Formats: sequence, C-alpha cells, structure tokens
Amino acid sequence: MSSSDASAGAELRIVCGPTAAGKSALALELAARHGLTILSADSRQVYRDFDIGTAKPSPGERRQVPHEGLDLADPTERFSAAAWALHATEVIERVGVDRVLIVGGTGLYLRALVKPLFNEPPMDPARRAALAAELDTLDTATLRRWVTHLDAARAGLGRTQLLRALEVALLTGRRISALHREAEQLARWRARWIVVDPREQLQERIERRIGHMLGAGWLDEVAALAARVPADAPAWNACGYTQLRAVALGEGNLEQARRAILVSTRQYAKRQRTWFRHQLSGEAVTPIDPRSGDAGTTAERWWQGRSVA
Repeated sequence: MSSSDASAGAELRIVCGPTAAGKSALALELAARHGLTILSADSRQVYRDFDIGTAKPSPGERRQVPHEGLDLADPTERFSAAAWALHATEVIERVGVDRVLIVGGTGLYLRALVKPLFNEPPMDPARRAALAAELDTLDTATLRRWVTHLDAARAGLGRTQLLRALEVALLTGRRISALHREAEQLARWRARWIVVDPREQLQERIERRIGHMLGAGWLDEVAALAARVPADAPAWNACGYTQLRAVALGEGNLEQARRAILVSTRQYAKRQRTWFRHQLSGEAVTPIDPRSGDAGTTAERWWQGRSVA
C-alpha cells in the first residue's frame, strides 16, 4: 500500500497527555480488547537500554499487545521528530491505520506525523554562523522588536524561537509562519484525540511513579549505562537520568536527586499540558480523567467513532 493510498480518507486515533497521567494503561486495555498495535510517540522511549526511567512497557505488556516506536536509536544518536514520523508512517502502512493506536506525550512527534514540518530553505553555513554571532549579542527585547517587523506571528515566542525566526527571515527572505501554513495545507492525516489528564492528582501520580522506578532498579540501570554511554549522549536528556548519573558516579545524593527529578518531571508535565491545550481543540478531542468510573467506556466509544458527549 502506498502512502497516498493509506492516507486517503484515513483517520489516526491518538491517545496523548502529560507524563504519568495514565494514558498507557488506558491505551493498553483498549488495544488488548481490539487486537491493536500500540505505536509509541515518546522521544525518550526511542533510545535502546534507557528503559526504567522512560517507563517503557514491560515484557509482559509487550507480549500482551504489539508495540512499535520503541528502541529505534542508540543512546548516542540524535533522533528527530521527522525520523519518528517516517517510522510511524511505515508502521501505519504495514499494520493498517485502523489497527494502530498511537500513544504518547511528545507533541512535536505527533505534530510531525499529523501536520508535516516545513522544508527548511537552504542557508549558507558561513552566513548563518556570522548572523548567529551577531544576534547572540542582542537582548531578548530587541530580538522581539525585530521579529515584530519581520514575522509578527512569531513575536510572542521565547528567545530560541525568536532567533530562529530572524535567521530564516533574514537569510531566506521567507517567514517561518508562512512556511508552517504551507506545510499544514499538505497534512497527510486527519486525527481524533484522547487527552488523558487526572488534573490536580497529576503531581501525586508523578511522585508515585518516580518512587516505583527507583524501587524497580532505576539507579542500577543508570550505573550500568554510565559505564558505557558518553555523558554527552542525547539519551541522557530524558527526565531524571542526568541526576541519577551523578549519584551513580558518586557525585550526588540519592534523596537530593529524587527531589530534583520530581521538580523537573513536574515542569516537563506542565509544558506538555500547555502544548496540548494550545494545539488541540474542537470535536476531534475527547478529554478523559483516568480516575473517572466511565473512563474505559468513554475510550471505547471514542475508538468506535461514536459520540462521547
């Protein structure tokens, strides 16, 4: 089946939400009931051997339901959203769009699949380096004033995005906002979404999950990885791994590391919530509180394409 054949009129079904919200358990139950394949959309679970701290499904869960999107890269590799989208497309075409349940919290991965990222215009490396050196000397307020004139739709973003907007506008003569609009017009898939969020209980769930991971041998996993994976490997960027690496190397205290992991994970969950709130809305989105007694029934009706009102 070609990509165009697979996408024609196809509708992806995606279960998403912040870390520790309960989306994996909800999706596993749904997938087991209908004989589905779960496709992980998690930028941390793509790395081999980084297992406990990324909450990868257990061997038993993988035997119960086929999983894709796991263990795609070595810890030293940089794995992009575009690369994940290519893998996801291959899985969807091989398994069938009606037999795949996409589950994860990495918004950029999901966007890359549902709304293709724009093709970056070519930029001369020497001019790019010279411009970056010049822009780095400017304060954020000045950058924002420049972006207001060159690509006003991006002017409310953070410093990194402001620098990116200026780089593209000044070196290519194109606005990033316009490039994004053009890419969105080429969207390959329609999608329906479940957003899983236990609301005020999320912080407690995060704390319980960290305790469970530590009890399951997370520090031992990190110690083994520290012995062979370089400190600058991208896989270490997953929440908690850098802190535990320091402990494993005798450079930190476990209790202090646990508290730091808790803070960073809560901050990560807050960013995820913000992304889903800003990016997803309308009739295609079904919110579910996993604590609700009818969460499973709501998910089933959603999968069947029936009204969940």
